[in-house]
Amino acid sequence: MSTLRADMSVAKLNAWSPGCLPGHHGFEVLELEQGRLIAKLPLGPEVMAPNGFLHAASVVLLADSACGYGAIAHLPEGASNFTTIELKTNFLSTAKEGEVLCEARAVHLGRTTQVWDAEVRRADGTKIALFRCTQMILWPKT
Repeated sequence: MSTLRADMSVAKLNAWSPGCLPGHHGFEVLELEQGRLIAKLPLGPEVMAPNGFLHAASVVLLADSACGYGAIAHLPEGASNFTTIELKTNFLSTAKEGEVLCEARAVHLGRTTQVWDAEVRRADGTKIALFRCTQMILWPKT
């Protein structure tokens, strides 16, 4: 099982966001610990659907980014990166204002794959979505 890399921190993860998709939408990591990451996404026009509700793709952006940042922070020693090979989202509710929070939890931290689950919630605790993804660990070519 992989463990949280000693060189990882909330500040280091957040420094990767500017200029990338998560950063363009205000994604921010709030907490990081072994097997767990919490992030938020502020709600503004850029993440909303034309009907005024949170766009489904924005929910996936938050959950996939939280799980992806978690995967990077837990890469096995010697691994070079990861890539998402599967994801699924169940939508339960939506949001119109404020911010949404995501708690990502490692289910499996192996040498070839990682599996992460995430819950996306409104600030009042209402569950918006359940998310699961599988990450393939990438190793340097020899």
